[in-house]
Amino acid sequence: MPAALRLAEQLISRPSVTPDDGGCQPIIMQRLAPLGFTGETIVSGPDNFRVTNLWARRDGAPGSKLIVFAGHTDVVPTGPLDKWTSDPFVPTHKDGKLYGRGTADMKTSIAAFVVAVEEFIAATPSPNLSIALLLTSDEEGPSIDGTVVVCNLLKQRGDKLDYCIVGEPTSVERIGDMIKNGRRGTMGGKLTVKGVQGHIAYPHLAKNPLHLMAPALAELVTVQWDKGNEFFQPTSWQMSNIHGGTGASNVIAGSVVIDFNFRFCTESTPEDLQQRLKAVLDKHGLEYELQWVIGGRPFLTTPGELVVAVQQAIQSETGIDTELSTTGGTSDGRFI
Repeated sequence: MPAALRLAEQLISRPSVTPDDGGCQPIIMQRLAPLGFTGETIVSGPDNFRVTNLWARRDGAPGSKLIVFAGHTDVVPTGPLDKWTSDPFVPTHKDGKLYGRGTADMKTSIAAFVVAVEEFIAATPSPNLSIALLLTSDEEGPSIDGTVVVCNLLKQRGDKLDYCIVGEPTSVERIGDMIKNGRRGTMGGKLTVKGVQGHIAYPHLAKNPLHLMAPALAELVTVQWDKGNEFFQPTSWQMSNIHGGTGASNVIAGSVVIDFNFRFCTESTPEDLQQRLKAVLDKHGLEYELQWVIGGRPFLTTPGELVVAVQQAIQSETGIDTELSTTGGTSDGRFI
């Protein structure tokens, strides 16, 4: 069995639902320490949500550039176990595939990188390259005490990352067919539209926020926030939840709450999007409150040395000419 597959099985067998690392990072550090890596464990978060982060580094020749592999050891919850055909934390082989929670996202990626480093250092004991791993157990959760905490620490120390590969699964049809060289920004919002509660038999004594907000929402869904560019698709605004009313069928709601999200490209800023959305609400004369959470700004690695090297490696191993893309969700790359 290939070394990367064996290590992947070790990691998958460790239950590590966010924020629990499940002992994955110590296993990884045990492999890296004999190679000359120095490990630093950074624990963050409140007592009821302790996050484990690992920064492991091996310095190359003086003045050498630093390449970082970033990833996460946590996984999403399993959901109902009776819906699984095998134990999610028991690596299972079937029809040439490996099954288990975290197999794709992203324990096999971590295993592959660790073994690649082992093979690289065995072949090149004194490379003109410094290598580091940045791992967290808080990527699938709030992402408050994970990668961003380590990045802030590195920034304070003046550590510079020259190259970084985030080992998230980005392939579509075949392994290696797509590289995500950037991601859109994400900004969530909570809109509360205020009205006056009343009985539906006496609408003149009430003020129905559901009716008041409808024209504004109809306009918001038609707004072209920007046109995108050669690297990014246009900015998107989507509603995810609408809450209002008492649950009774004969009572006009006193207020309604709408959850929404912007996925925005480099053609727009959070400040501009906030201002434009408020202008629509004001135009329709709504009484409202807004709360904003910026989850991350858009980022882009334009084609250059690292992109070309990854493209060439994929072509050499798979014969695929990989596609560059910034579509889909975001990742911890937004902090890096």
